Amino acid sequence: MSTPDTPRFPRGLYGVTPDWADTDRLLAAIELAHAGGMTALQWRRKHGAPAGLRVQAQAVRDLCLRLGLALIINDDWRLAADLDADGAHLGLEDGSIAQARLALGAGKLIGCSCYDRPELAARRLREGADYIAFGAMYPSSVKPDAVRATLDHVRDGRRLAEGRAADGPAGEIRHPRAAVVAIGGITPGNAAPVIRAGADSIAVISALFEADDIRAAAQRCTALFDAAPP
Repeated sequence: MSTPDTPRFPRGLYGVTPDWADTDRLLAAIELAHAGGMTALQWRRKHGAPAGLRVQAQAVRDLCLRLGLALIINDDWRLAADLDADGAHLGLEDGSIAQARLALGAGKLIGCSCYDRPELAARRLREGADYIAFGAMYPSSVKPDAVRATLDHVRDGRRLAEGRAADGPAGEIRHPRAAVVAIGGITPGNAAPVIRAGADSIAVISALFEADDIRAAAQRCTALFDAAPP
């Protein structure tokens, strides 16, 4: 049964794919991360020919369906709709939640980058985001110039998400609530304070997929959530 504190987005490790052209390598890595407890995956590719990218995205979708793993498509809600993915992640330049919701449908997940801006998170929640993402929490090798968020931003986001659940549109009570995601430079060794601050999910790229033992890295992240109250 959902409660006011139950998030709509899966709690736990949220893997974000590296920019690998080798699809077989990527699929094998996803399986290892899932075996270690990863609860959701974001497919994120910034480089490559459109036809090749779509082939890889479809292969990832097929694997996630087999694994029962929630798949979010980064940036491209149109592709997410075409693949019947579980949702899309939107940055500032990726269109509106209203556009994405119309294309994806009411049952899909829409997440939004909120950087270090709680006021943006509040607006995205009013627009119907299923999760709000803050970061970079730590220096990021993937985005070295990214703005830096703090634990206070995560705490603020959690309060906003819980408040929005209690006071939805026109006073409607919304269960479950939107989730709070933290991203940027997160590793199994530095994630615990982020989770204690209120992150429902930690989005991890390099510390997961570039790890010597992907399954073990996922297990270490998952154990942090097992040890922390929801």
